[in-house]
Amino acid sequence: MPKAFRFELSTPVIDDRPVFVSGNFCDWAPAPELFQMQPVGAGEYVLDWPAGVPLPEELEYKYNKGGWEHVELGASGGGVPNRISIRDQRIERNHVPHWRWYGRPFNPDLRPTLISNDVYLPQLDTTRRVNVLLPYDYDTNPEKRYPVLYLHDGQNLIGEGVGYGSWNVEEKMAILAGRGHHEVMLVTIDHGVEERIREYTLGRTRIGDGRGHRYLQFITQTLKPYIDKTFRTLPEPSCTGIGGSSLGGLISIYAGLVYPDVFGRLMLFSPALWTTPKIYFDAIKFEAAVPMKIYAYGGEAESAYMVPNIKRFENALVKQKYGGYPIELQVSVDPLGEHNEETWGKEFPKALEWLYY
Repeated sequence: MPKAFRFELSTPVIDDRPVFVSGNFCDWAPAPELFQMQPVGAGEYVLDWPAGVPLPEELEYKYNKGGWEHVELGASGGGVPNRISIRDQRIERNHVPHWRWYGRPFNPDLRPTLISNDVYLPQLDTTRRVNVLLPYDYDTNPEKRYPVLYLHDGQNLIGEGVGYGSWNVEEKMAILAGRGHHEVMLVTIDHGVEERIREYTLGRTRIGDGRGHRYLQFITQTLKPYIDKTFRTLPEPSCTGIGGSSLGGLISIYAGLVYPDVFGRLMLFSPALWTTPKIYFDAIKFEAAVPMKIYAYGGEAESAYMVPNIKRFENALVKQKYGGYPIELQVSVDPLGEHNEETWGKEFPKALEWLYY
Protein backbone atom coordinates (compact mmCIF):
# COMPACT_ATOMS: atom_id res chain seq x y z
CA MET A 1 0.00 0.00 0.00
CA PRO A 2 1.22 3.55 -0.65
CA LYS A 3 2.18 5.62 2.36
CA ALA A 4 -0.61 7.79 3.75
CA PHE A 5 1.52 10.92 3.69
CA ARG A 6 5.22 11.79 3.41
CA PHE A 7 7.27 14.90 4.21
CA GLU A 8 10.41 15.42 2.15
CA LEU A 9 12.76 18.24 3.12
CA SER A 10 15.96 19.72 1.73
CA THR A 11 18.16 22.33 3.44
CA PRO A 12 21.64 23.72 2.73
CA VAL A 13 22.37 24.11 6.46
CA ILE A 14 24.29 21.02 7.49
CA ASP A 15 24.81 20.41 11.22
CA ASP A 16 24.11 17.70 13.82
CA ARG A 17 20.76 19.07 15.03
CA PRO A 18 17.84 16.68 14.38
CA VAL A 19 14.89 17.88 12.31
CA PHE A 20 11.26 17.69 13.42
CA VAL A 21 7.88 18.54 11.95
CA SER A 22 5.46 20.22 14.34
CA GLY A 23 1.92 21.36 13.68
CA ASN A 24 -1.79 21.08 14.32
CA PHE A 25 -1.51 17.29 14.34
CA CYS A 26 0.61 17.22 17.54
CA ASP A 27 -0.68 20.30 19.39
CA TRP A 28 2.39 22.15 18.10
CA ALA A 29 4.72 20.31 20.42
CA PRO A 30 8.17 21.68 19.45
CA ALA A 31 10.05 18.38 19.05
CA PRO A 32 7.59 15.49 18.93
CA GLU A 33 9.39 12.15 18.90
CA LEU A 34 6.93 10.59 16.42
CA PHE A 35 7.60 13.42 13.97
CA GLN A 36 11.40 13.38 13.92
CA MET A 37 12.59 13.23 10.32
CA GLN A 38 15.16 10.73 9.10
CA PRO A 39 18.28 11.88 7.23
CA VAL A 40 18.69 10.28 3.81
CA GLY A 41 21.59 12.37 2.52
CA ALA A 42 23.44 15.63 3.10
CA GLY A 43 20.69 18.11 3.93
CA GLU A 44 17.95 15.68 2.86
CA TYR A 45 15.26 14.35 5.24
CA VAL A 46 12.07 12.29 5.01
CA LEU A 47 9.21 11.40 7.34
CA ASP A 48 6.40 8.98 6.62
CA TRP A 49 3.23 9.66 8.56
CA PRO A 50 3.36 7.68 11.83
CA ALA A 51 1.08 4.67 12.04
CA GLY A 52 -1.88 5.11 14.37
CA VAL A 53 -1.77 8.92 14.30
CA PRO A 54 -4.88 10.51 12.72
CA LEU A 55 -4.07 12.43 9.52
CA PRO A 56 -5.94 15.78 9.42
CA GLU A 57 -7.63 16.79 6.20
CA GLU A 58 -5.61 20.03 6.29
CA LEU A 59 -2.15 20.17 7.83
CA GLU A 60 -0.63 23.34 9.24
CA TYR A 61 2.98 22.96 10.29
CA LYS A 62 6.58 24.17 10.52
CA TYR A 63 9.98 22.52 10.64
CA ASN A 64 12.40 22.97 13.52
CA LYS A 65 15.73 21.56 14.66
CA GLY A 66 14.76 20.57 18.17
CA GLY A 67 12.59 23.44 19.43
CA TRP A 68 11.12 26.79 18.53
CA GLU A 69 14.49 28.40 19.25
CA HIS A 70 15.67 26.41 16.22
CA VAL A 71 12.68 26.98 13.94
CA GLU A 72 12.93 27.41 10.18
CA LEU A 73 13.57 30.89 8.75
CA GLY A 74 13.59 32.54 5.35
CA ALA A 75 16.68 33.02 3.19
CA SER A 76 17.45 36.43 4.77
CA GLY A 77 16.94 35.26 8.36
CA GLY A 78 13.36 36.46 8.79
CA GLY A 79 10.38 34.51 10.05
CA VAL A 80 8.13 32.58 7.69
CA PRO A 81 4.40 31.80 7.87
CA ASN A 82 3.07 28.37 8.78
CA ARG A 83 3.01 25.88 5.95
CA ILE A 84 -0.34 24.54 4.75
CA SER A 85 -0.99 21.25 3.00
CA ILE A 86 -3.86 18.85 2.40
CA ARG A 87 -3.59 15.13 2.97
CA ASP A 88 -4.65 14.31 -0.59
CA GLN A 89 -1.28 15.60 -1.82
CA ARG A 90 0.34 12.44 -0.36
CA ILE A 91 3.87 13.92 -0.62
CA GLU A 92 4.88 17.35 0.67
CA ARG A 93 8.26 18.52 -0.66
CA ASN A 94 9.76 21.56 1.07
CA HIS A 95 12.98 23.52 1.25
CA VAL A 96 14.32 25.42 4.28
CA PRO A 97 17.14 27.89 3.48
CA HIS A 98 17.91 28.88 7.08
CA TRP A 99 17.19 28.09 10.76
CA ARG A 100 17.26 29.88 14.08
CA TRP A 101 20.34 29.21 16.17
CA TYR A 102 19.45 29.00 19.90
CA GLY A 103 16.90 31.78 19.47
CA ARG A 104 19.12 33.97 17.27
CA PRO A 105 18.59 34.51 13.55
CA PHE A 106 22.21 33.45 12.96
CA ASN A 107 25.16 31.80 14.67
CA PRO A 108 27.26 34.72 16.03
CA ASP A 109 30.44 32.68 15.61
CA LEU A 110 29.96 32.89 11.84
CA ARG A 111 30.07 36.69 11.63
CA PRO A 112 32.86 38.04 9.41
CA THR A 113 35.97 39.71 10.79
CA LEU A 114 35.77 43.50 10.45
CA ILE A 115 38.84 45.60 9.63
CA SER A 116 38.27 49.37 9.49
CA ASN A 117 40.66 52.07 8.26
CA ASP A 118 40.59 55.66 7.07
CA VAL A 119 41.85 55.73 3.49
CA TYR A 120 43.06 58.72 1.48
CA LEU A 121 41.39 59.30 -1.90
CA PRO A 122 44.01 61.14 -4.00
CA GLN A 123 41.57 61.52 -6.90
CA LEU A 124 39.21 63.53 -4.67
CA ASP A 125 41.72 64.86 -2.13
CA THR A 126 39.77 63.59 0.84
CA THR A 127 39.76 60.77 3.39
CA ARG A 128 37.09 58.15 3.76
CA ARG A 129 36.43 55.16 6.05
CA VAL A 130 36.79 51.80 4.34
CA ASN A 131 35.71 48.54 6.01
CA VAL A 132 36.88 45.10 4.96
CA LEU A 133 34.76 42.14 6.07
CA LEU A 134 36.67 38.88 5.88
CA PRO A 135 34.90 35.49 5.97
CA TYR A 136 34.81 34.16 9.52
CA ASP A 137 37.15 31.28 8.60
CA TYR A 138 39.60 33.41 6.59
CA ASP A 139 42.51 32.73 8.98
CA THR A 140 41.85 28.99 9.14
CA ASN A 141 42.20 28.62 5.35
CA PRO A 142 45.58 30.27 4.68
CA GLU A 143 45.80 29.04 1.08
CA LYS A 144 42.30 30.05 0.02
CA ARG A 145 41.63 33.15 -2.08
CA TYR A 146 38.31 34.96 -2.22
CA PRO A 147 36.16 36.99 -4.63
CA VAL A 148 35.49 40.59 -3.59
CA LEU A 149 32.35 42.73 -3.58
CA TYR A 150 32.80 46.51 -3.25
CA LEU A 151 29.79 48.32 -1.73
CA HIS A 152 28.94 52.03 -1.54
CA ASP A 153 27.23 53.96 1.28
CA GLY A 154 29.26 52.21 3.97
CA GLN A 155 27.53 54.20 6.74
CA ASN A 156 24.35 52.22 6.09
CA LEU A 157 25.70 48.72 5.69
CA ILE A 158 27.04 47.59 9.08
CA GLY A 159 25.60 47.68 12.59
CA GLU A 160 22.78 50.14 13.27
CA GLY A 161 23.74 52.41 10.39
CA VAL A 162 23.62 56.20 10.29
CA GLY A 163 20.43 58.15 9.67
CA TYR A 164 18.52 55.73 7.46
CA GLY A 165 19.19 52.35 9.05
CA SER A 166 21.39 49.52 7.86
CA TRP A 167 21.61 46.48 5.60
CA ASN A 168 23.38 44.66 8.47
CA VAL A 169 25.65 42.89 6.00
CA GLU A 170 27.73 41.37 8.82
CA GLU A 171 24.63 39.53 10.03
CA LYS A 172 23.61 38.60 6.51
CA MET A 173 27.05 37.10 5.90
CA ALA A 174 26.67 35.00 9.08
CA ILE A 175 23.31 33.80 7.76
CA LEU A 176 24.93 32.90 4.43
CA ALA A 177 27.75 31.14 6.31
CA GLY A 178 25.16 28.82 7.83
CA ARG A 179 24.64 27.38 4.36
CA GLY A 180 28.26 27.70 3.21
CA HIS A 181 27.71 30.72 0.95
CA HIS A 182 29.91 33.19 2.83
CA GLU A 183 33.20 32.93 0.96
CA VAL A 184 33.08 36.45 -0.46
CA MET A 185 35.11 39.36 0.91
CA LEU A 186 33.16 42.61 1.33
CA VAL A 187 34.73 46.06 1.05
CA THR A 188 32.46 48.94 2.11
CA ILE A 189 33.25 52.58 1.31
CA ASP A 190 31.66 55.45 3.21
CA HIS A 191 29.93 58.08 1.10
CA GLY A 192 31.02 61.72 1.14
CA VAL A 193 27.96 63.06 2.99
CA GLU A 194 27.36 66.41 1.23
CA GLU A 195 29.47 65.18 -1.71
CA ARG A 196 27.53 61.92 -2.09
CA ILE A 197 25.39 63.03 -5.04
CA ARG A 198 28.37 64.37 -6.99
CA GLU A 199 30.50 61.29 -6.31
CA TYR A 200 27.76 58.85 -7.33
CA THR A 201 26.90 60.54 -10.65
CA LEU A 202 28.82 61.04 -13.89
CA GLY A 203 28.80 64.19 -16.00
CA ARG A 204 25.74 66.40 -16.24
CA THR A 205 22.59 64.90 -14.75
CA ARG A 206 19.19 66.11 -13.59
CA ILE A 207 20.62 66.63 -10.10
CA GLY A 208 23.88 68.37 -10.96
CA ASP A 209 27.37 67.78 -12.34
CA GLY A 210 28.95 64.56 -11.12
CA ARG A 211 32.45 63.57 -10.07
CA GLY A 212 31.81 59.86 -10.35
CA HIS A 213 34.72 59.31 -12.74
CA ARG A 214 37.15 60.38 -10.01
CA TYR A 215 35.39 58.22 -7.42
CA LEU A 216 35.58 55.17 -9.71
CA GLN A 217 39.22 55.95 -10.42
CA PHE A 218 39.83 55.80 -6.67
CA ILE A 219 38.26 52.36 -6.46
CA THR A 220 39.98 50.93 -9.55
CA GLN A 221 43.39 52.64 -9.32
CA THR A 222 43.94 53.06 -5.58
CA LEU A 223 41.64 50.92 -3.44
CA LYS A 224 41.43 47.69 -5.46
CA PRO A 225 45.23 47.38 -5.92
CA TYR A 226 45.63 47.88 -2.16
CA ILE A 227 42.98 45.28 -1.34
CA ASP A 228 44.46 42.77 -3.79
CA LYS A 229 47.95 43.30 -2.36
CA THR A 230 46.91 43.16 1.30
CA PHE A 231 44.39 40.30 1.27
CA ARG A 232 44.06 36.93 -0.46
CA THR A 233 41.71 37.96 -3.23
CA LEU A 234 40.71 36.58 -6.60
CA PRO A 235 41.40 39.80 -8.54
CA GLU A 236 40.01 38.92 -11.98
CA PRO A 237 36.78 40.62 -13.12
CA SER A 238 34.74 37.42 -12.97
CA CYS A 239 35.35 37.45 -9.21
CA THR A 240 35.14 41.22 -8.61
CA GLY A 241 31.78 42.84 -7.96
CA ILE A 242 30.47 46.27 -7.12
CA GLY A 243 27.08 47.25 -5.78
CA GLY A 244 24.85 49.69 -4.00
CA SER A 245 21.39 51.17 -3.70
CA SER A 246 19.72 54.22 -5.24
CA LEU A 247 22.56 56.49 -6.38
CA GLY A 248 24.91 53.73 -5.20
CA GLY A 249 23.17 51.44 -7.67
CA LEU A 250 23.57 54.06 -10.39
CA ILE A 251 27.33 54.49 -9.88
CA SER A 252 27.64 50.68 -9.83
CA ILE A 253 26.10 50.56 -13.32
CA TYR A 254 28.66 53.08 -14.52
CA ALA A 255 31.44 51.09 -12.85
CA GLY A 256 30.45 48.17 -15.06
CA LEU A 257 30.04 50.33 -18.18
CA VAL A 258 33.31 52.24 -17.77
CA TYR A 259 35.44 49.44 -16.27
CA PRO A 260 34.10 46.15 -17.70
CA ASP A 261 37.63 44.74 -17.48
CA VAL A 262 37.55 45.26 -13.69
CA PHE A 263 33.98 44.51 -12.56
CA GLY A 264 32.21 41.39 -13.80
CA ARG A 265 29.52 41.29 -11.10
CA LEU A 266 27.04 44.13 -10.49
CA MET A 267 24.55 44.33 -7.57
CA LEU A 268 22.00 47.04 -8.38
CA PHE A 269 19.35 47.84 -5.78
CA SER A 270 16.75 50.46 -6.74
CA PRO A 271 19.17 52.29 -9.05
CA ALA A 272 18.43 56.00 -9.57
CA LEU A 273 18.11 55.65 -13.34
CA TRP A 274 15.77 58.66 -13.52
CA THR A 275 18.68 61.03 -12.92
CA THR A 276 20.36 60.32 -16.25
CA PRO A 277 18.26 59.14 -19.22
CA LYS A 278 21.46 58.88 -21.28
CA ILE A 279 22.35 55.72 -19.38
CA TYR A 280 20.02 53.65 -21.56
CA PHE A 281 21.94 54.71 -24.68
CA ASP A 282 25.21 53.92 -22.91
CA ALA A 283 23.88 50.46 -22.07
CA ILE A 284 22.96 49.80 -25.71
CA LYS A 285 26.52 50.70 -26.74
CA PHE A 286 28.07 48.60 -23.96
CA GLU A 287 30.44 45.78 -24.79
CA ALA A 288 31.24 43.35 -21.97
CA ALA A 289 34.96 42.56 -21.72
CA VAL A 290 34.23 39.32 -19.84
CA PRO A 291 31.07 37.28 -19.19
CA MET A 292 29.10 39.48 -16.79
CA LYS A 293 26.37 38.88 -14.21
CA ILE A 294 24.02 41.69 -13.15
CA TYR A 295 21.45 41.46 -10.35
CA ALA A 296 18.91 44.30 -10.49
CA TYR A 297 16.26 44.75 -7.78
CA GLY A 298 13.36 47.18 -7.58
CA GLY A 299 10.29 47.59 -5.39
CA GLU A 300 6.93 48.58 -6.82
CA ALA A 301 6.15 50.57 -3.66
CA GLU A 302 9.15 52.86 -4.27
CA SER A 303 7.59 54.86 -7.12
CA ALA A 304 5.59 54.35 -10.29
CA TYR A 305 8.81 54.53 -12.31
CA MET A 306 11.33 52.36 -10.46
CA VAL A 307 10.46 48.95 -11.91
CA PRO A 308 9.66 50.25 -15.44
CA ASN A 309 13.05 52.00 -15.48
CA ILE A 310 14.80 48.77 -14.52
CA LYS A 311 12.91 46.93 -17.25
CA ARG A 312 13.96 49.62 -19.71
CA PHE A 313 17.59 49.19 -18.63
CA GLU A 314 17.23 45.44 -19.09
CA ASN A 315 15.88 45.94 -22.60
CA ALA A 316 18.76 48.30 -23.43
CA LEU A 317 21.28 45.62 -22.49
CA VAL A 318 19.39 43.04 -24.54
CA LYS A 319 19.63 45.36 -27.57
CA GLN A 320 23.41 45.76 -27.37
CA LYS A 321 24.79 46.90 -30.71
CA TYR A 322 28.43 46.17 -30.13
CA GLY A 323 28.50 42.54 -29.11
CA GLY A 324 31.03 41.47 -26.53
CA TYR A 325 30.72 38.65 -24.02
CA PRO A 326 27.28 37.54 -22.79
CA ILE A 327 25.54 39.35 -19.95
CA GLU A 328 23.38 37.35 -17.56
CA LEU A 329 20.82 39.65 -15.97
CA GLN A 330 18.53 38.72 -13.09
CA VAL A 331 15.71 41.17 -12.37
CA SER A 332 14.02 40.86 -8.97
CA VAL A 333 10.80 42.76 -8.28
CA ASP A 334 9.06 43.03 -4.90
CA PRO A 335 5.45 44.28 -5.20
CA LEU A 336 5.67 45.62 -1.63
CA GLY A 337 9.31 46.71 -1.72
CA GLU A 338 10.09 50.20 -0.39
CA HIS A 339 13.08 52.49 -0.88
CA ASN A 340 14.98 51.82 2.34
CA GLU A 341 17.91 50.00 3.92
CA GLU A 342 15.78 47.34 5.60
CA THR A 343 14.38 46.25 2.24
CA TRP A 344 17.80 46.21 0.57
CA GLY A 345 19.28 44.26 3.47
CA LYS A 346 16.64 41.56 3.03
CA GLU A 347 17.47 41.33 -0.67
CA PHE A 348 21.24 41.20 -0.10
CA PRO A 349 21.67 37.44 0.62
CA LYS A 350 19.57 36.49 -2.39
CA ALA A 351 21.57 38.80 -4.65
CA LEU A 352 24.97 37.70 -3.37
CA GLU A 353 24.10 34.04 -3.78
CA TRP A 354 22.94 34.58 -7.35
CA LEU A 355 26.02 36.61 -8.28
CA TYR A 356 28.63 34.31 -6.72
CA TYR A 357 27.01 30.91 -6.24
